[in-house]
Amino acid sequence: MKRQLLSAFVLTAATFAAIAPVARAAESKAITNIQQTRLEFLENQTKAVENVHQFRLEGLDTRDKAITNIQQTRLAFLENQTKAVEDVHQFRLEGLDARDKAITNIQQTRLAFLENQTKAVR
Repeated sequence: MKRQLLSAFVLTAATFAAIAPVARAAESKAITNIQQTRLEFLENQTKAVENVHQFRLEGLDTRDKAITNIQQTRLAFLENQTKAVEDVHQFRLEGLDARDKAITNIQQTRLAFLENQTKAVR
C-alpha cells in the first residue's frame, strides 16, 4: 500500500509537473487576452469621447459663427440708422441755413426800405 501510495504521489507530481507549464501558458494567454480586450474597450471609449468633443466643438463653432453674423447684422443696422439720423440732421441744418439766409435777405430788404424812407424824409 505504501508502494501504491508512493506511485500515486509520484504520478500526481509528474502530472502537475507536465501540466504546470501548459497551465501557466494558458493562464498567461488568458491574461493577455483580457488585457487586450480592456485596451480595445478603452480605445473605443476614447474614440467615443473624442467624437463627442468634436461634435460639441463643431456645435460651438456654428453658434459662434451665427452670433458673429447676428452681431454684424445688428452693427450694419445701427450704422444705417446712424447714417439716416445724420442725413436728417444734415437736411435740417440745410433747411435752417436756407431760412437764415431768407431771413437775412428779408431783413436787408427791410433795412434798405427803411433807409430809403429815412433819406426821403430828410
